[in-house]
Amino acid sequence: MVRILSAFVVLGAVIGLVFVGIYGVYVLVLVLGGLALWEFHGLSEGMGSRAPAWLLYPLGVFFAFSGTVLKEIDVTLVLALALVGGLGAFLFVPGRRQGLSRWAMGLAGALYVGMPFNYYLLLYTSKPSGLTWTLFTILAVVASDAAALLIGSRIGRHPFFTNISPKKTVEGAVAGVVGSVIVMLIGVSAVLGHNPIHAVVLGVLVGVSAEVGDLVESQMKRLAEVKDTSHLIPGHGGVLDRIDSILFPPILVYLYLMLFHLL
Repeated sequence: MVRILSAFVVLGAVIGLVFVGIYGVYVLVLVLGGLALWEFHGLSEGMGSRAPAWLLYPLGVFFAFSGTVLKEIDVTLVLALALVGGLGAFLFVPGRRQGLSRWAMGLAGALYVGMPFNYYLLLYTSKPSGLTWTLFTILAVVASDAAALLIGSRIGRHPFFTNISPKKTVEGAVAGVVGSVIVMLIGVSAVLGHNPIHAVVLGVLVGVSAEVGDLVESQMKRLAEVKDTSHLIPGHGGVLDRIDSILFPPILVYLYLMLFHLL
C-alpha cells in the first residue's frame, strides 16, 4: 500500500508540473535531476572514487539545460574549463592523490544524469508535437518495463546478465522491446501519422535503451554494494531506481527524429 500510494503521489506531482507548462517542466528537471545527482554522489564513493560535489552539481545542471536555457553557452568552453580548472584544483584540494579518478567520476555523473534531461527538454520544446513525442517516449518505456516484468516473472527461463541483475530473463527482455514497439506504433503511426516503419524502429530503440539503462544503474549499485540508491520514495527506493530506464531513450529518439526530419 505504501508503494502504491507513494507512486500515485509522485505521478500526480509529475503530471501537475508538466501541465503547468515549460516552467513547471524546468522545476521538474531541477528537482529530479538534483536528487539523482545527489544519489549518484552517494554511490560514487562505493564505486571507488567520490565524485567532487563542486564539479558534479554545476556540470550536471549545465548539461541538463545546455540545449535550451543555456544554449548560448559554448559546451566546448565549459568542458575546457572543467578539464583545466577541475584537474588543476586537485593539485590543492583534499583527495589530490585520487584527483584524476574523482574528476572522471564527477564528469561521468554529470553526463549520466544531465544529458538525458537535456534531450527530454529538446523533445518537449520541439514544435509542433514535442509534448506528444515526450509522452509517448516515456509511455513506451513504462510499457517495456511492465511487459518485461510480467513476462519475465511468468515464463522467463533463460537468464539475462545474471552477474548484474539475476532476475532478468531473455524472455522478459524480448517482451519489453515488443511492449515498447506496440506503444510507439500507437503514438507514431496512429496519433502522429508517420510511417509505421519509423514506429517500429523507434520502439526497438526505446525498448533496448531502456533495458540498457536499467542494467547500467543495477551495475552501479552492484559496484557500490547497495540495494537502492536511496530511500527517498517509500516502497520504491531512490529517484535513480525509478528513472534509470527512462534516461537513455530520449537521446536516441531525438537523434533519430532529427536524422529523418520527423520533428
